[in-house]
Amino acid sequence: MLLAAVLLLILPVNSNAEVMSLVSPEMEGSREIVTNNKAGYFPGIYFSDVISAANKMEDSSPYWVRTQAEQEILDRRVTDYTSLLLNNDILAFYGHPRSKQMGILGRYSIEELDQKLTKLAGEYEAVSGGRNVIKAFYIIYGTVWPEGEIGIIGDETLQRYIDYALKNDILVFIDHQIGRYDPVASLKRMFPWLKYPNVHLAFDPEWRTTKPMKEIGSVTADEVNRAQQAMEDYIIANDIPGERFLVIHQFNWRMIQNREKVNSTFGRVRLVHCADGFGAPHLKRASYAYNAEVTNIPIKAFKLFYNFNIPGAGYDHPLLTPKEVYALNPRPYIVMYQ
Repeated sequence: MLLAAVLLLILPVNSNAEVMSLVSPEMEGSREIVTNNKAGYFPGIYFSDVISAANKMEDSSPYWVRTQAEQEILDRRVTDYTSLLLNNDILAFYGHPRSKQMGILGRYSIEELDQKLTKLAGEYEAVSGGRNVIKAFYIIYGTVWPEGEIGIIGDETLQRYIDYALKNDILVFIDHQIGRYDPVASLKRMFPWLKYPNVHLAFDPEWRTTKPMKEIGSVTADEVNRAQQAMEDYIIANDIPGERFLVIHQFNWRMIQNREKVNSTFGRVRLVHCADGFGAPHLKRASYAYNAEVTNIPIKAFKLFYNFNIPGAGYDHPLLTPKEVYALNPRPYIVMYQ
């Protein structure tokens, strides 16, 4: 773009056709200035050294060689960026905005959720040992239906939450239940939303099945790794800065097959392992301890379930307190309430 602009300045003023061929849409406003230049080549003559230097630099390297800036982006590891988790924990409300049956997120307005989340975040910060607590909306993006079909949340609904979150320093996690579809393809469908700096992704192997509510689904370690690779490739190709989280849920041994082979060392994707499932405190702790055995996925998350008196719906009784949640070993970085 710079070189095109410089060339534009040195074209003779009577070469309007040539000038127009070089004008990009964003440069249209400058057309009048260029074509009315009465001084011929001026001030383009002052850029001759710049053009010579640029041409010399281009000629000195094969066309396929990356620029230094491009190479630095590829070489950077996730630890080169300031991680959100460096001095912060994340507290999220989980659910579907249009369903009262699928979690707290669908039971209140955005403003009410923010108020309740702020209050709960204060309770966590009081026992966090000095760490900040960042608020988050954890939204079910793809909902499993009978036979493993998937219903995708409306763009307008999701956009409303993202916009509110951007204005109020809230993160947004969008979660895909996969159903009968390929996990990598399912994750790719959410990639365009990564253009927003507060958006992160998740998927839930429990619902990777054609028989939801009848059997527990699963993904393989290879699928998890390929999903991360696809996400990282997209982040780099689209020049998305920093790291992004990818959360995967587990409460049963079969949900992540060969989980010891999961790779969590990708440069731009921060994999998070969430202990899901409801029940009494001893069951919750046992589920978390089972996930803690997987040291190759060191960043852990923990999910709790409110009791909304929904027939047939599971819940935690009693709920662990913030202090008890932080006492889990290892301490979870992300805590969510459904």
